[in-house]
Amino acid sequence: MSELKASCITELDINNLELEYRAKSPQDILKFALEQFDNIAISFSGAEDIVLIDMASRIGKNFQVFSIDTGRLHPETYQFLDKVRKHYCIKLDVVFPEPTEVESLVREKGLFSFYEDNHKECCGIRKVRPLRRQLSTLNAWITGQRHDQNPSTRANIPVIQIDTAFSIGDRTLIKFNPLANWSSVQVWQYIQSYNVPYNQLHTKGFISIGCEPCTRAILPNQHERQGRWWWEDASEKECGFHGNNNMSQNGFH
Repeated sequence: MSELKASCITELDINNLELEYRAKSPQDILKFALEQFDNIAISFSGAEDIVLIDMASRIGKNFQVFSIDTGRLHPETYQFLDKVRKHYCIKLDVVFPEPTEVESLVREKGLFSFYEDNHKECCGIRKVRPLRRQLSTLNAWITGQRHDQNPSTRANIPVIQIDTAFSIGDRTLIKFNPLANWSSVQVWQYIQSYNVPYNQLHTKGFISIGCEPCTRAILPNQHERQGRWWWEDASEKECGFHGNNNMSQNGFH
């Protein structure tokens, strides 16, 4: 496959690449992504993302990592972020929401408005807008999305796609999901096999970890996504990071 040029990538290019790479290993997909783009970063928050960081460190290519600090994360998550930074000797770009927007929301609706009028407004301010700002500086990004994380929204995500939610004008943003075909079991097998650090909340029954007020431990045999925004319908359990997932569910990449 010839080298990709971020300024002239077409939907046909991406569809052909997705067909070529959909059955390849996460390492192969990640290696391809890092070779094709200098201006690319791994989005880091959970167990899947630390697997990507570990894989990238073993590939030996330079890579960037960013994480969104909403201001409402668990203490264990903050400790985990710092542990990863030191463990892999990487620069971790921590991105924050605009203070005035957070202040306005809290002033008008209090600290827990999401329990009453759903989480989208709060996530929009604390997560999506900082993400959009960060992605506006990149040509491509890498996520830890998996098909089995949420059958309602992630069952058909491709391993390579045009990110229609965050592309701006004629600037095409490419999104890589190297772990799309992996299961939770495979993620944890990798973590255990390579002694990869992980968030200590996982030892307390937390599987999918987000902000502290919107995340809780799950019971045996519950799906991991039931611990996120548990007061809402399963189809709503997205924060806006992956805004084109609903399109993917309908067969569009």
